[in-house]
Amino acid sequence: MPEPVRTLRIKKKGLWHRTHLVNDGEGELLGRLSVRRNKWGLVVSGEYRPEKGEVLRIRRDPGLLRGQFSLWSEDGEWLGSSLRWAFFRRQIDMLTGSKPYRIVPARGFSRGWRVIATKTGEAVSIRLGLGSTEIQQLRKINFELLLFAHFLGSLTPWECFWPTAMDAEERGSGIAKPVRA
Repeated sequence: MPEPVRTLRIKKKGLWHRTHLVNDGEGELLGRLSVRRNKWGLVVSGEYRPEKGEVLRIRRDPGLLRGQFSLWSEDGEWLGSSLRWAFFRRQIDMLTGSKPYRIVPARGFSRGWRVIATKTGEAVSIRLGLGSTEIQQLRKINFELLLFAHFLGSLTPWECFWPTAMDAEERGSGIAKPVRA
């Protein structure tokens, strides 16, 4: 695993309307991510208010799938969206216009997520703790997408414990590749 480019630590406060305090590696507060739920408990939006800079808004896209959210800047510029193709599928696709990413469970039996870039491989490692999260940025990726990946992964922390089929493919013990004639 490559040396992390940046490390973020996030402390979670609250239960129903949860607030995520985003700190850099030295413990300096970068901003607050607030998660809003409706009266049935469904997460409907999020808002990131940095200490300095632009406010980011995350909102649920219309649809039945749990991973359908979009990320917008303060000026209304679309920055990315997510899509979960099936109800029981644990992979979440993140679309940014230029590069597609996948959010998949961490390797082995651990609580966390990985953000996989299609061409360069693992870009971010997200480790979940009790009331806290540690994000290690392994490759160049926008801060907004780091935050978006954390938001999406924090919605389903119980789904990341079991390994994914991608791990078997990486080890070479996955499904046999077809032979060309």
